[in-house]
Amino acid sequence: MQSNKPTESELQILQILWEFGPSSVRYVNDKLNDTREVGYTTTLKIMQIMSDKDLVSRDTTQRTHIYSSHVSEDHTQQNLLSSFINSAFRGSATKLVMQALGTDKATTEELQEIKDLIAKIEKTKS
Repeated sequence: MQSNKPTESELQILQILWEFGPSSVRYVNDKLNDTREVGYTTTLKIMQIMSDKDLVSRDTTQRTHIYSSHVSEDHTQQNLLSSFINSAFRGSATKLVMQALGTDKATTEELQEIKDLIAKIEKTKS
C-alpha cells in the first residue's frame, strides 16, 4: 500500500482543489501552468496516482472526469507539520517556533496573532 503523504506535486494539486473545489484535469493543469509549465499527461498521471493513494476521488459519471479532494486541508497540514517537526526538530514544536521567529520575518501583526494564540492556550489550560 502506498503512503497517503502527498508529494510536492500532489500538494500543489490538492491546493488547487481546496481553493477551487472539484475540478477536471484540464482545469487543474491550467492552474498549474499559471506558475510553471506542466504537461497535461503529467497532471493526469499524478491525479491518477493520487486517486490510487486515496488523496482524491474521481467522478466518472460524465465524459469529463471530475476530481475532488478526499483529504482536508487542515488534516493534511497537521500531518505534514507533525512529520516535519519530528524529522527536522526532533519532535520539538518549540524549536520550530523559535527557528521561525528567529528569522525576523514575522510582522507585528503576526507576532500579535501568536501572542493571542498563546494567551488563548494558557487560558484553556488554567
